[in-house]
Amino acid sequence: MEVQVIKIGNSKGIRLPKSILEQYNISDVLELILEKGRIILKPKSVPRKDWEKSFKQMHESGDDKMLIDDIFEDEAFEEWK
Repeated sequence: MEVQVIKIGNSKGIRLPKSILEQYNISDVLELILEKGRIILKPKSVPRKDWEKSFKQMHESGDDKMLIDDIFEDEAFEEWK
């Protein structure tokens, strides 16, 4: 795909078509990688995005219970003193 470099204030930039933005889930921030004569644009990943919302939903539906006990009957805590 060929895109035009355009003037934006004192800088220059490119415009990405809406279809590309939607297909690659690009919103406000891109990661720019310079690699062996290439410029690579990647959507900026946000680790753990929306985890808080997911945890809240899990709690509301009762899905945040422990699957196994965190203390076992045969544990000897005296060893750790």
